Amino acid sequence: MSISKPLDDIPERSVPSPPVAAVHMCVVAGPQGAREDPYYWLRDDTRSDPRVLAHLEAETAYAQSMLAPCQPLMDALYQEMIGRMQQDDTSVPVRYRGFWYSQRLVTGGEYPLIVRRPDLPDAVESVLLDCNLLAQAHAFFQLGGYDVSPDGRLLAYTQDVVGRRQFSMHIKDLVTGELLPDAIENVEPGCAWTDDNRRFLYVEKDPVTLRGRCVRAHLLGTPQSADPIVYEELDASFDLTVERSKSEVYLFIGAESTSCSEWRYARSDDTLLRFEVIVPRIADHEYEVEHLGQRFVIRTNLDAQNFRIVEAPVHGAGDTSRWRDLVAHDPRVFIHDYDVFRNFLAVGERSDGLRRIRVQTWNGSVSDHLAADDPAYVMWLGTNLELDTDRLRYVYSSLTTPTTVYELDVSSRERTLLKRDAVLGDFAPTNYASEFIWVPARDGERIPVSLVYRKGMPLDGSAPLYLYGYGAYGLSMDPVFDASRLSLLDRGFVYAIAHVRGGQELGRRWYEAGRLQHKWNTFHDFIDVTDGLVEHGYGAHDKVFAVGGSAGGLLIGVLANVAAHRYAGLIAHVPFVDVVTTMLDKSIPLTTLEYEEWGNPNERTSYEYMLSYSPYDNVRAQQYPPMLVTTGLWDSQVQYFEPVKWVARLRAQAVGKPLFLLHVDLTTGHGGKSGRFAHLYEVAREYAFILHQANDSNAITLRDSSPERAAAIAGEST
Repeated sequence: MSISKPLDDIPERSVPSPPVAAVHMCVVAGPQGAREDPYYWLRDDTRSDPRVLAHLEAETAYAQSMLAPCQPLMDALYQEMIGRMQQDDTSVPVRYRGFWYSQRLVTGGEYPLIVRRPDLPDAVESVLLDCNLLAQAHAFFQLGGYDVSPDGRLLAYTQDVVGRRQFSMHIKDLVTGELLPDAIENVEPGCAWTDDNRRFLYVEKDPVTLRGRCVRAHLLGTPQSADPIVYEELDASFDLTVERSKSEVYLFIGAESTSCSEWRYARSDDTLLRFEVIVPRIADHEYEVEHLGQRFVIRTNLDAQNFRIVEAPVHGAGDTSRWRDLVAHDPRVFIHDYDVFRNFLAVGERSDGLRRIRVQTWNGSVSDHLAADDPAYVMWLGTNLELDTDRLRYVYSSLTTPTTVYELDVSSRERTLLKRDAVLGDFAPTNYASEFIWVPARDGERIPVSLVYRKGMPLDGSAPLYLYGYGAYGLSMDPVFDASRLSLLDRGFVYAIAHVRGGQELGRRWYEAGRLQHKWNTFHDFIDVTDGLVEHGYGAHDKVFAVGGSAGGLLIGVLANVAAHRYAGLIAHVPFVDVVTTMLDKSIPLTTLEYEEWGNPNERTSYEYMLSYSPYDNVRAQQYPPMLVTTGLWDSQVQYFEPVKWVARLRAQAVGKPLFLLHVDLTTGHGGKSGRFAHLYEVAREYAFILHQANDSNAITLRDSSPERAAAIAGEST
């Protein structure tokens, strides 16, 4: 296939020259030898070097210039997406300690309002936080979390105004509306209040690696510098979290690595905060815990690869001989999560690639699964904060069904629809078809794939195909609804998710088969899915677009080097592409936490294996398809300099006149724009790039939509 596409066809004299990064050879040393990096100088941890910033600005300016022909389409796509959005919206209220809490969105507002009202007749709603006001002076804003004190008077909330996930915590008096002088810097998002309403636990981050390194207790009215350490984690491969049990009886401290965990507990009314270990850590044992009555309810993978749920006495839970199975291990069913109630247990499961919910009463009178309505769907446990209820909130979504909140009466089995996300305009689920299929892998495995497309579209190998992949950390890419996706489906695209190894769609073994020394399975799976979908008519061989972000961006980087001819375009968002150099540097955030995911390149076997696929190290003199790459200057999870160096090396070594566009946002981090409208414009940019590369003659007017709407959009695009 030809990889010369419309954006390359601008007349020669009008095409700007791409930025050329200077070459300053640097030797990257390691125990397994030295490697030369000509673009290492683009790393600036201060993010203030004028040379580096000038290069980043030049990259973005070049990308914007090359995307200028797409601007009318980009604007049209954005207006479409905004047009489907119900701007005034409220989440389903959740009851907690005599109040109903919810989030409310208002027309034109980028961010939500956190509101509550007393559980009383004719009670008046009050605004606890207006995130639009909090964000007013900042280019980026993220509300990390918020926790109400047991008496309901104080609100502890965290915010990030940079994008580095270094949150600051603030305390608001909900009676007076005033902020307390207490301000805690460089913390994880959550906290756990003690019963006296005067103290809370929080996790302090390492200022360099950003790892949650210790738990401190803060007493209101005292400086952060006086906060005592309650627990310090010395193993750099572990991160920390704090929680309050659903029963409100205990405080929990969790220490977790990729493959091991350890939890501690103390009574929430214990002024001395005397924590005890629940189950001591042992290699490869992961567990989590909740409290109910005189027992802990534990999700554990001890002697159970796909996890099981057990109960254990509060005092003596570390003695596994005293454990009793509540949900036994099933090699065909992965236990994803769970929630406890006074009279029943709700379990989130994965089976045959799809996520479902099992409900069982403690007395055994009920044990069954909730029904689904689509072939490719996802069902997950909702927000259920109270123990003493017979009602279960859960959420359902599919590629054709907008996200829906249900409430199940466990006693009567009656289901009530509480809310379905509105999609404005002419959207009708019946206009779209979804499928869940299996594609054979080269080694005999079967790879699940979720698909959606507009009904009536011939699956004859003529359609452009948008193929998304991730495949890392055991994170499963569920087939959830996304209204912005309609802008591709209505233009004749097939949208597909390749559930490759490295995720957990088929249980723990699926994850294990896609990490460490098995990482190549992730990449081979995606290539095999590409070939299988084209072979069966789901996509045109010369109109396949592969998309991934973060660890999914690593996947895209590998595809660029080993399977470039299969794709009409590659889109890599915040891609992890300089694998070996990053994992050799303990000062880079997340490095030590991820040795169990990628390997430790200080060891020869891991070094050689990681080097075999690291995209930056394997750029070669060959043709590459058009590529759109994005990053944020303040990204703490994949540092900005990885994609910047990668694009520089691609330009220097690629054969021909490749189109490499790099958009660097100087105000954001890993997640891109933080506001709901600003985020949609990023999606519109990606879609416009793809539509231009597909050379789709219907890139402006929508297929199978009303003439009035099509005409209006076409008018906006001229």
